[in-house]
Amino acid sequence: MSQVASEDQVVDFVHAAREAMSPFEIVAGGTRRSVGRPLLDSNGGGLPMLDVSGLSGIVKYEPAELIITARPSTPLAEIKAVLAEKGQRLGFDPADWSRLLGSNGVATLAGAASSDASGSGKLRHGGARDSLLGFRAVNGLGEAFRGGAKVVKNVTGFDLPKIMCGAFGTLGVLTEMTFRVYPKPRFAVTLSLADVTAEEGFAILRKIALSALEPAGLAYLPGNMMTAVGQEIGQAAALIKLEGSRQPLEEKIALAHGLLGDRMRRSEDDPFPAIGCGEMFADIAGDVWRVMIPRADAPRVAKELNARYWLGDLAGAVLWLAAEPSQGPRIREIAAKSSGQAMLLRGSAESRGRLGLFAPQAPALAAVSRAVKAAFDPLALFNPGRL
Repeated sequence: MSQVASEDQVVDFVHAAREAMSPFEIVAGGTRRSVGRPLLDSNGGGLPMLDVSGLSGIVKYEPAELIITARPSTPLAEIKAVLAEKGQRLGFDPADWSRLLGSNGVATLAGAASSDASGSGKLRHGGARDSLLGFRAVNGLGEAFRGGAKVVKNVTGFDLPKIMCGAFGTLGVLTEMTFRVYPKPRFAVTLSLADVTAEEGFAILRKIALSALEPAGLAYLPGNMMTAVGQEIGQAAALIKLEGSRQPLEEKIALAHGLLGDRMRRSEDDPFPAIGCGEMFADIAGDVWRVMIPRADAPRVAKELNARYWLGDLAGAVLWLAAEPSQGPRIREIAAKSSGQAMLLRGSAESRGRLGLFAPQAPALAAVSRAVKAAFDPLALFNPGRL
């Protein structure tokens, strides 16, 4: 394993890898290494590793401008703590999959952005790709380059930050990242409507999503997942998270009662971090999937999947489920019928090698992906085959 602590050292390492025609694995906190296909050489052994954990620390934080710049391996916990001191947060609610994946490392800023691991904050502020304003990285030619800008208003050029988010380190080695941040509301409540069917529950969540309430979380939980909620939800429940200052929050709650009646229960507990991180599936056997579909299709897709353990997040745009490894092709087929995508988030090395992180792309889209990959990493040095 080679360790680097500066962008210049990353450049030197990539130049050496190019000369040796030696692909490598990029590692920082190590919490997401088991996501995607195992990275193996031609003999079935592990690839050389580039340890970028030394690229850590906050470079610049401008609370008044709602901008923070940090090195990629900065721990998420450190970022959150610094922002919280100023009453701010990352809008996309970065999800830490460590417990779900059984990882013992440290969740990092780049790990969350590279995997586009967004939590319930995505409802209001979009995903990681909507918060990443700019970055510095090293491409497969050994060139340091910059994408985006350190300002909120940037409309020139190609939107490179959006490409890097969700690329799982296959397009470059990140060395610096600049994010937009948001005010952190002082108060939050979770409203629940118990004993609702999936059809009724998802309809309620879609109604709230389209309202003026600006919900901070919308999920549907079957009864066997209720331990994460900390209250009795009957056969199943629709969960609604609302945030704000005290008086505006009470007004939102009153409006929610006006929309949905008096069946709602109010709680100060917040199950949404656990929902977004997949923690409820940590102790459940089987592969764990995230199925991303149009919200309106959630009841039908959930019924077709027929999983014993599942839940719906983001008002039904994401269905989490646990399944036997043999069910992978069927899950992908069901997602495809809704023009959706099924992501194998946790699985054995055999399952991940056979199924990959995502289903194969349509030919036209695959051609675009190959062209982008060739532009950034023509020798396929970075995390080859992971997706």
